[in-house]
Amino acid sequence: MPNKKNNRAKKRSINNIENAFVNLLQDKSVNKISITEICQEADVNRSTFYANFIDIFDLIEKLQDRMLKDFNDLYEYENSAKENSNNFLKLFWHIKENKILYKTYFKLGLELKVNIDVYDTDLAQKLFNNQHLDYHINFFRAGITATIKKWLTNDCDLSPEELFNVVREEYQNKLDSL
Repeated sequence: MPNKKNNRAKKRSINNIENAFVNLLQDKSVNKISITEICQEADVNRSTFYANFIDIFDLIEKLQDRMLKDFNDLYEYENSAKENSNNFLKLFWHIKENKILYKTYFKLGLELKVNIDVYDTDLAQKLFNNQHLDYHINFFRAGITATIKKWLTNDCDLSPEELFNVVREEYQNKLDSL
């Protein structure tokens, strides 16, 4: 049976390292950050860093994996029920609550790897008569990603409800026609 105390300590160390890295990224580019700086900021030894990560790029990859897991967990019910969700308000609240992490994510240029799959394909089929759905879905994903990036750049100046209304207004003519 695994030692729970050691497991908690390991998780705490990983969390401290990830948080230290994110904090350092607020003022520096990734190529200007050293493992020594991360360890000092996280208050861990270099051996602790290397016990959990190969290098800074491994840290970035694992941080990205954690973010994608958190993102997917947000829509766990919808995914398990094989339902699409239009619940962007849930997404916007999640992003606002984790805005430093998302700002960092986009700063690292990882937006190309994230798939915003919170798209109701059944609704899209009705709206666009099953024509060129892939293009409509890609257009929507690019638009919602750009909107989120703009919102983060403005330090989430709109409430999640206000941002939801902005997105909703963009599709209002189509939604009203159903």
